[in-house]
Amino acid sequence: MNIKITGTGSYIPNTIEKNENFYNHEFLTADGTSIEASNEVIVEKFKSITGIAERRYAKSHLNASDLGFFAAEKAIENANIDPETIDYIIVAHNFGDVKHDAIQSDMLPSLASRIKHSLRIKNPKCVAYDLLFGCPGWVEGVIQAKAFITSGMAKRCLVIGTETLSRVVDKHDRDSMIFSDGAGATLIEATDETGGILAHETASYTYDEAYYLFFGSSNNKDLPKDTRYIKMEGRKIYEFALINVPQAMKTCLDNSGANIKDVKKIFIHQANEKMDEAILKRFYRLYKTEIPEHVMPMSIQKLGNSSVATIPTLFDMVKNNKMENHNLNKGDVVIFASVGSGMHINAIVYKC
Repeated sequence: MNIKITGTGSYIPNTIEKNENFYNHEFLTADGTSIEASNEVIVEKFKSITGIAERRYAKSHLNASDLGFFAAEKAIENANIDPETIDYIIVAHNFGDVKHDAIQSDMLPSLASRIKHSLRIKNPKCVAYDLLFGCPGWVEGVIQAKAFITSGMAKRCLVIGTETLSRVVDKHDRDSMIFSDGAGATLIEATDETGGILAHETASYTYDEAYYLFFGSSNNKDLPKDTRYIKMEGRKIYEFALINVPQAMKTCLDNSGANIKDVKKIFIHQANEKMDEAILKRFYRLYKTEIPEHVMPMSIQKLGNSSVATIPTLFDMVKNNKMENHNLNKGDVVIFASVGSGMHINAIVYKC
């Protein structure tokens, strides 16, 4: 028995928010003072670091659970399965359903329950629950699905990553330009086919690093202090990722039995173009080998950082030949790797 991804789906919102749309924003420092540089300079510097030229925002009437439902529908259709046969629905997110122009997160009932309801699944034995694990949530959901299937508790799991980060950003913070909305979904199941999940690795660094991402007040001190937005220590996250993610990937690959030369694609959480490129360089340096051409597909330039949705969306795009210079064939070895709030890191080595 092998545990494989048998179906994928994603939902990419239609609303495109380009960098030029931030020229009229009032960006402030964390202490509320004005930034001397013009917005054009701020935005151009931002693009040079993150690689982001545009991002996607959900329509005002749609919430994270809606996006997750759309992606789940596509994954179920792609896998060609009866949704009543799904044993677990695992939904990774971080902020629940945040309605447009609202200030409160809604997680009652859970997003997984909402998505199961929208899928019209009657089977009460299909267990639906949410997973809060920062940006690595979808990867961790796949690892949990593998555990359920390996233990005999399940045969088929639906793992979804969905988020509307555009609704929890502080518009006076330059970091607000990083975040976006989207959803990705995958069916994970036991199969007699060759390949599947070869190894996985997870770690939580919470002693000194737990609050590198947090909820904080707006940089605009005239706004209510009790209204909170996503905030981050960008430099600390960058340094943390470069130290820990490549090593986790190496440990995972070594445990899988696959060779570094077997790796066809590496799907890294789309957080920051420069950071992901640096992670890749350090990973291959651990094996003292050159980086193969086109080994790391990137979507952040057009889609921004949609947290838990970035990897399943990217995988779905490559799997369905929607990215130039990237494709997958049966037997290809790939690595999924992520880092995010908590601070958590994880990796999976997977054979298509």
